[in-house]
Parts: sequence; C-alpha cells; structure tokens
Amino acid sequence: MRTREGGRIVVDEAVVIARVRAGEPEAYAELVRAHTGIAIRAARALGAGADAEDVVQQAFIKAYCSLGRFRDGAAFKPWLLSIVANETRNTVRTAVRQRTLAGREAAFAEAEPLIPESADPAVAALEIERRAALLTALEQLSEEHRLVVTYRYLLEMDEPETAQALGWPRGTVKSRLNRALRKLGRLLPGFEPGEHQESREGGDEHE
Repeated sequence: MRTREGGRIVVDEAVVIARVRAGEPEAYAELVRAHTGIAIRAARALGAGADAEDVVQQAFIKAYCSLGRFRDGAAFKPWLLSIVANETRNTVRTAVRQRTLAGREAAFAEAEPLIPESADPAVAALEIERRAALLTALEQLSEEHRLVVTYRYLLEMDEPETAQALGWPRGTVKSRLNRALRKLGRLLPGFEPGEHQESREGGDEHE
C-alpha cells in the first residue's frame, strides 16, 4: 500500500513485508524503490564509492533473505542501512583501498542532492562548502564517531533510527554523538549540526 506525503510516495512497510512473507515476493520491489536512494547515499557516504550500487544490490538481497527474522513493528529503513553499512565495510576491506575525500564527497552529492535546485546560488555554495569541510573533519574521527554523525546528519536519521541502524543502545548513540560533536567543534570552529542535534526524548544511558 502506498500513499503520498509531501509529494513523496510513502510505502506501508508492514503491509508490504507481510505480503512478501505470505508468498508475494514481487511486493518487495516496493521497498526497493522506496529505499534505494538513501541506501546508495549511505553506501557512498560510508566509503563504497563506485561500488555503492553493487553494495546496495547485495544489501537488498540479504535483507530479502532475512525478512523472516525481521522484527514485526520495527522500521525497515534503519534495519536495511545496518546491512548496507556491513556490506560497505566488507567491500572496502576486501578491496583494501581507501577512498579519496574528494571522490566520496562527489559521489555522495551525486547520489541524492540535499540542496534544492531552487536554492539561492550563494546559499547553495555555502552549504556545499560546509559539507566539504564537514567530510574533511569526519575523516579525522574514529569509525564509531564518524558513523554516528553520518547517520544523524548526512542521512538525516533520528536518534531511534540511528540506534537501530548501528545496533547500539540509544544512550550509546547520544553519548558517542556528543563526543563526536565536541571533536568536530574543535576541528570546525562555529560548527552547528542543526536543529536535530539532540533528541528531546527523556533518559540518558551510558555505554
């Protein structure tokens, strides 16, 4: 089942997954169409580069084969992106190569631009400059800190989605994000991640 929300087609994931489990595998194509864009962005932002589409295709296959273990009521997107992250990691390790920062930024922007075409050119240029500076700084963080910032800000996922995608408790997401943002603040004076920096939901756990 699909509905329109803000011009986007929104898939009722629970219904689609139920159809697939009931013996209607062709319904899975709806999930693929709905999540391919962000899956490719995730793979490229995490370093898959030119292999991003292959990584995402493999991730969708693995997700399909694992649908029997998918927890009812859970969100599909963060679960899928956790598979994308694992596939990206395996691809990069197998290839034994490092992606250049410039290549990663170009590929990430190409996957699904976050800046509207109608944006003021000066504003767009500033945003591109800030994103490039952010990616440069991210390269200086640990893998865990780089991951949590990528999911929260480059992929615009909320705290619960980030926790699910990374397989961490929400308190761990919050504490690692805080540490990562402090480090970015030192690397990028004046850095402001945006209005989504902290979830206003209660409770602060520890690693």
